[in-house]
Amino acid sequence: MHDRDTLHRFLFERYPIRGHLVHMDAAWRALIEHRRYPDTIRETLGEAVVASLLLAATIKFEGVLSLQLQGDGPVHLLLAQCTSSLGVRGLARYRDLNIPDDFKIRDLIGAGNLTVTLETDDGAQRYQGIVPIEGERLADSLQAYFQNSEQLPTRLWLHADAQGASGMLLQKLPGTSSVTAGDAAAIEDAWRRVQLIGDTLTPEELRTLEDAQILHRLFNEDDLRLFEPSPVFFRCRCSRERVAGMLQGLGEAETRSVIAERGKVEVQCDFCDRAYVFDSVDVAQLFKSALAADRGSSVH
Repeated sequence: MHDRDTLHRFLFERYPIRGHLVHMDAAWRALIEHRRYPDTIRETLGEAVVASLLLAATIKFEGVLSLQLQGDGPVHLLLAQCTSSLGVRGLARYRDLNIPDDFKIRDLIGAGNLTVTLETDDGAQRYQGIVPIEGERLADSLQAYFQNSEQLPTRLWLHADAQGASGMLLQKLPGTSSVTAGDAAAIEDAWRRVQLIGDTLTPEELRTLEDAQILHRLFNEDDLRLFEPSPVFFRCRCSRERVAGMLQGLGEAETRSVIAERGKVEVQCDFCDRAYVFDSVDVAQLFKSALAADRGSSVH
């Protein structure tokens, strides 16, 4: 289908309500290619990655949006990241678990928080919002995040399995000062109606139908504007340069002690499973370069 691995934005022409539809197929399979997650964890991670795309599409920024779930449950960390260009990556860290198919989000994460963080490309933190994990599924906690942190009524529908991950977001936008009481009542009625209609969308329809079919199936009585799709892709931001910087931060003595013990330093990316290897020559050059940079930045 032509709109797989894409995000579609759409707008209700008569009401201040917008929506997004996103589907990941090849991008999702690339993201989990090197991980054998249990079904329950894979499903929740897929929902989180899709949610990070839907959240990122609601704001204008240049950088990375991170969606993190952390608690005292079997899955003690679940992280999904989306760049402003809609490149995604994600991971889950967990202990042995036996979770039923009809699990609730707290069965996985336990008592904990959902944290949404925006970082600009220069590494500066621009924004962070934190809400408790609540409800039955991830979408419930995200809706609480939008209500408490963004003050924007928002609904999400999320689905993921081994082959793909999909999601839909509906969001009521702030009204203008020129909106009359009658207009405000009509907007509230429309918002309640589109939510009820959204609840009729089945996971199978979300997973298999093209976006135009989904919107026609749900909102054929509304005047909608569907924008051109944006590509979605798997992108890991790891690099040899980033790992080198991490080793420099670790310090020369500690890095050389690893070399002495193992003959090399090997760092494996948790997101994409790529390994970066530094031998004794690499390490010597690494800290020689760091020393030269420090001297060059000195003021005399």
